[in-house]
Amino acid sequence: MTLLQRLPTIRAKLGSVIVFAVGLTVALVYFLLALALRNSFRDADLVELLRLAQEQSRSETVVAADDVSYLSIQGDVLVWVGPPLAEPPRFEGGVHVGVAGGIEFAAVPARVGDVPGMFYAVREAPGFWLASGRFLFEFWWQLLVAGAVAAAIALFVARWFARGMTQPLRDMAKAASAMERGQSSEPIVTDSRDEVGQLAIAFNRMSAELESLERLRRDLVANVSHELKTPISALRAHLENLLDGVEQPNPETLHVMLAQSERLGRLVDQLLELSRLESGDLPLQREQVRLRPLVSRVVSEIEVTRARADLELAQDVPEDLPPVFADEERMHQVLFNLLDNAVRFTPSGGRITVRASRHNGAVDVVVADTGPGIPAEHLSRVFERFYRVDQSRSRDDGGTGIGLAIARSVVEAHGGRIWAESEPGRGSRFTFELPVAPAAETRRDE
Repeated sequence: MTLLQRLPTIRAKLGSVIVFAVGLTVALVYFLLALALRNSFRDADLVELLRLAQEQSRSETVVAADDVSYLSIQGDVLVWVGPPLAEPPRFEGGVHVGVAGGIEFAAVPARVGDVPGMFYAVREAPGFWLASGRFLFEFWWQLLVAGAVAAAIALFVARWFARGMTQPLRDMAKAASAMERGQSSEPIVTDSRDEVGQLAIAFNRMSAELESLERLRRDLVANVSHELKTPISALRAHLENLLDGVEQPNPETLHVMLAQSERLGRLVDQLLELSRLESGDLPLQREQVRLRPLVSRVVSEIEVTRARADLELAQDVPEDLPPVFADEERMHQVLFNLLDNAVRFTPSGGRITVRASRHNGAVDVVVADTGPGIPAEHLSRVFERFYRVDQSRSRDDGGTGIGLAIARSVVEAHGGRIWAESEPGRGSRFTFELPVAPAAETRRDE
């Protein structure tokens, strides 16, 4: 494994593994062949042994070889030339070859004077492992040639297939390098359905999310800079006018400057709060919260702070609605932000309604208005920080542009969800869902 890890590419690793596997397979095949064909040389050995027996039987002087002994049998007389071995089977006349008692023998007729007999050439038969090793020794060069050819073919095929298999990985490495340099990358294209294909899909999803986060970061910096610049520029202009004597420090001027400073402080506070909500650092004091009195209180505050005689505020919250398990102050904040947003965008003569109902073990709260509505392409982004459907609309009315983002973060921190629905020209509906308090759910079941 250490050697493989040192190789620079996956193709090199894959090729090395395949070559090793092919070489091991060739060696194993030859070993099995040696076991199966270990006796394939025996016929040739017996023919050679027969030739020796015939030559020595006609020779006047019998000379023993290194591994062959000779035996002459005349009646009951046995004469060994060479180291004596196990006695072979006895025959009378004819030529005989074979293996018996762990020896190989070849017997030919022989006559000493007028006495007939048999002359044997005898040697030990090779054992199981010796016969197998002899096969390998005889064919070692074929083994090397076959292994080299098979390894070369396997290496070529492995590199050819690995090129297509590892192309997505090379593309991902190239894209990751581009992302490291701060450049955007093209999506990884692959038709593979294996782990590499799944990795490419996950990489594309991650790359898209990173690009989206980078876009949101740039937009956030630009929007925060713009939102901070507006009140700061207004304060600076008034201060310069006061220093130059263009304006007098009358109550009206001081009131304008105070409003701009309050707007600046409100924006900073809400940004800090949103950051704490999204990071999970803001603790929630959850308890049983009844929505009817909470909605009534928020509607009364909206009527006081955003008083408009040409706008109707209505509420439809049943008295027997079960309480929700939530932080009351945070729910107050969500409702206030939604109603404040509806008041600012609902024209004269419009109507805003707050409704609540039970649905599948949760409570749905709806803030509906009769404003101009939101185009469908903007609905998925209305909860982003500083996002404006109408880019030309200013925030001189005091809106910071992050009220809906805070509402979404608060609801999601409670384990609920929030969404927007709209029909252009017929108003919008903002709905959030909260879990029912456990005690209330238990009483209902009882």
